[in-house]
Amino acid sequence: MDTTQILGYVGALIVGLVLGLIGGGGSILTVPLLVYLLAYNPVVATAYSLFVVGTSSMVGTYQKHRKGLVDFKTGLAFSFPSFIAVYLSRRYLVPGIPDILLNFGEFQLTKGMGIMIFFAIIMLIASFSMIKKGKNEEHIVQKKQPYYKTFTQGIIIGTITGIIGAGGGFLYVPALVVWANIPMKKAVGTSLIIVTINSLIGFIGDIQTLEIEWGFLLTFTLISIVGIILGVFLSKFISGEKLKKSFGFFVLIMAVYIIYKELK
Repeated sequence: MDTTQILGYVGALIVGLVLGLIGGGGSILTVPLLVYLLAYNPVVATAYSLFVVGTSSMVGTYQKHRKGLVDFKTGLAFSFPSFIAVYLSRRYLVPGIPDILLNFGEFQLTKGMGIMIFFAIIMLIASFSMIKKGKNEEHIVQKKQPYYKTFTQGIIIGTITGIIGAGGGFLYVPALVVWANIPMKKAVGTSLIIVTINSLIGFIGDIQTLEIEWGFLLTFTLISIVGIILGVFLSKFISGEKLKKSFGFFVLIMAVYIIYKELK
């Protein structure tokens, strides 16, 4: 095992740790890690990310549920439209994107670059919504919203996360806080069930179009699961507001880094 592989597996542990702490962001680390450190094609990297994040999130959901921090009803309400959109995106939309998106003089925008830049733009939007100071979420009274709104939100986020190969936690956490009025820590737990369902169903779409290196993928995933168990344990020592802002700054930094790497 060379140094690059060792660093990749250390990254897998950090992926799980981030998922356990903030209920999202696993793909924000997994995709750049697979693309820039382990040299995987962005389409393959986004597929692997779905499996790693989905499997790790399943373990995280169980851990959070034991602490009473998962709203299954709200989570499943978001999951239904989302997983349909994720599956269709991975099965048909992503494979249908042309290899060359744009030629402008000597600059060529490839499919891989386009996916990574789109990924970074979505991350920037999500980061600003999390950094912005809002009301005290620890004392929010949860209110229901009409299901057609939840359905529409689920379709939109599902399509976006399908294209970029993300579980969507970094989008679902702010969506649950802002739209469903769920306190931050419960939003983190609830997002994990959505991420689990979306990611694994999205990955099923990829199995039909890609060749999977199961040995590497299962090892990477197992290490991430160890990380998420540790992250869930550590999350009880951190306040919801600090968690939200830290999450936002983390996403912002990673977005800027991805844009720099793709356009330099």
